[in-house]
Amino acid sequence: MEILNALALFANFVVVPATAYGAQLALGALGVTLIFGILRFANFAHGELMSFGTMITILVTWFLQNMGVSIAPFPTALLALPIGVLAAISMALVTDRMVFRFYRKQRSNPIVFAIVSVGVMFLIAGIIRIVIGPADQSFADGQRFIIGAFDSRRALGLDEGIAIKQSQVITVVVTAIVVAWLFWFLQKTRSGKAMRAYSDDEDLALLSGINPERVVTICWVIAAALAAIAGTLYGLDKTYKPFIFLQILLPIFAATILGGIGQPVGAILGAFIVAFSEVTVTYAFKKFLAYLGPTDWAPEGLVQLLSTDYKFAVSFIILVAVLLIRPTGIIRGKVI
Repeated sequence: MEILNALALFANFVVVPATAYGAQLALGALGVTLIFGILRFANFAHGELMSFGTMITILVTWFLQNMGVSIAPFPTALLALPIGVLAAISMALVTDRMVFRFYRKQRSNPIVFAIVSVGVMFLIAGIIRIVIGPADQSFADGQRFIIGAFDSRRALGLDEGIAIKQSQVITVVVTAIVVAWLFWFLQKTRSGKAMRAYSDDEDLALLSGINPERVVTICWVIAAALAAIAGTLYGLDKTYKPFIFLQILLPIFAATILGGIGQPVGAILGAFIVAFSEVTVTYAFKKFLAYLGPTDWAPEGLVQLLSTDYKFAVSFIILVAVLLIRPTGIIRGKVI
C-alpha cells in the first residue's frame, strides 16, 4: 500500500505535469526545427511569437467572456485560439516580408539571420508590453479538474490522490492532433514533400521547379500556428506571463538540439526528455522516500536536487552536454 501511495504521489507531481509540459515544449520545438530545416537559422524570436499569439487569444477570450459567450465546461480560450493563430501567422509573415526576406535574397550567413531574429524578438516583445503590459494575466475558465485529488483518493483507497486538470488533458489531446496532422502534411501532401525536398537540397529543389517563396511562406505559417497553440496551452495550464516565453525558449532550444536539429521526431522526443528532467530534478522527494522507507521515518531535508527557481538551469545543462558529447543530437541529420 505504501508503494502505491508513493507511485500515486510521483504520478501527481511528476508524471502528469511533465507530460503536459512536454507536449507544450514539443509544439514549440517543432516550430523551431521547421524554421531551421527550411531557412537554416535559429529563430530567437519564436518565444515572443508564442507570447504574441497567446496575447491575442487572451484579448479575444476576454471579449467573448464579457459578451457572455462560453463553451462550458471547456475554456473559452479554445474559441479564441483560431484568432490568436491567425494573428501569429500575420506577425510571422509581416516580419518575414519586411526583415528576413532581404537577408534571404542577400544569402546572408545563418549567424546574421540569428542576430536579426534577436532584433525581431525585441520588437515583438515591445509590442506585447505596450498592448497587454508586463503583469501576469489569467484567462482560464470552465471546469478546472477532470479528476480531483480527493475523488481519486476515495476511488483508489489510498492516502495520496492523482489530480488531472482539464488544461493538461486538452494540452495532450490538442498536441496529439496537431502532431499527427503535421506528419501527415509533411509525408503525404505535395506542399509537405516540397518542403522536405527544399530542406534536403535547396539547389536540386529549385531545379525541380519548386517555388522557394511558397515553401518559405508555408513554413512560417506552420511555425507561427504551432507557436500560438503552444503558448496558449502553456498559459491555460499555468498562467500567462509575458516574460516567461523568453525563458521558455531555452528548454525549447535544448529539446530541439537534443533531439536533432531539423528532425521533427527528435524535437518531440527531446521535448519530453527535457520536460521530465526539469520536473524530476526540481521535485522534492522527501514524502516519496518516506513512503518507501521504514514506518514513521522521513528524510530530514526536502531531498530536492534543485529549487524550482532554477529549473531552466536543467535545460542549460542538457544543452551544454549535448553540444559537447553529441552535437548532432539523438537523431542525426539536419533535414525534415
